[in-house]
Amino acid sequence: MPSLKDLRNRISSVKSTQKITKAMQMVAAAKLRRAQMAAEAARPYAERMERVLANLASGIGQGTQAPALLAGNGRDQTHLLLVCTAERGLCGAFNSSIVRLAREHANRLVAEGKTVKMICVGKKGFDQLRRQFEQQILEVIDLRDVKRLAFVNADPIARKVIGMFEAGEFDVCTLFFSRFKSVISQIPTALRLIPAEIPVGSDQTPLAAAYEYEPDENDILDALLPRNIAVQIFRALLENAASEQGARMSAMDNATRNAGDMIKRQTQTYNRSRQAMITKELIEIISGAEAL
Repeated sequence: MPSLKDLRNRISSVKSTQKITKAMQMVAAAKLRRAQMAAEAARPYAERMERVLANLASGIGQGTQAPALLAGNGRDQTHLLLVCTAERGLCGAFNSSIVRLAREHANRLVAEGKTVKMICVGKKGFDQLRRQFEQQILEVIDLRDVKRLAFVNADPIARKVIGMFEAGEFDVCTLFFSRFKSVISQIPTALRLIPAEIPVGSDQTPLAAAYEYEPDENDILDALLPRNIAVQIFRALLENAASEQGARMSAMDNATRNAGDMIKRQTQTYNRSRQAMITKELIEIISGAEAL
């Protein structure tokens, strides 16, 4: 059985940990609102970009006249997975859920005889994926020094992906990230970037409205498609930032509560041990007095 000193040290250690987790929870809560506002502000632009592309694509179809970024190169053998995760941990299952989705997708492609390549945006995704796909990981993009995400952080990644596609290094590119829904809910998402994934129209969001474009659709698509890739990557980074802070806030809140429960149990054990020791000393004193 541990001594009273050991129990006091344990209680003190857990209290120190509780202070850290509480502080991290408050910091995550402060960062969450700014990250959530940025993610929500980027959604309308990305969605309208998709609508414009869908309208342009419906005008030229998916035939040979369509740009390669829209229709693909006609092959489906080599797949590039762009996996976006966080640079830091202590955020619950945020990183592992994205990695699990990317790993399942990669395993399915390998089982079909496809070639898989990966680019990891974020250290945590690389740390988990390299155990199984170290040979397939081409590059790790580090954003630890970025204090506030901006479009300039996503644009180089998009240009690199487009350059690889034009060089014939892959046929299909899929982006993996976590879409922010609420503090306790983040949705791992896979979005195909190349060929562009065109949304299907519905009664609520008609995509088949008649527009006349100047210059023609091909010229506009040549300009919009590369920008759309950068916009979607930027949106994914913003969604990830909000999801990360929400997951960290929830995880640190649970850790703080668990630390409080542990302190309570350890304090009860300490009091019982101390009471037992006092009772034992009293019995020894009384027994010694009666022996005299």
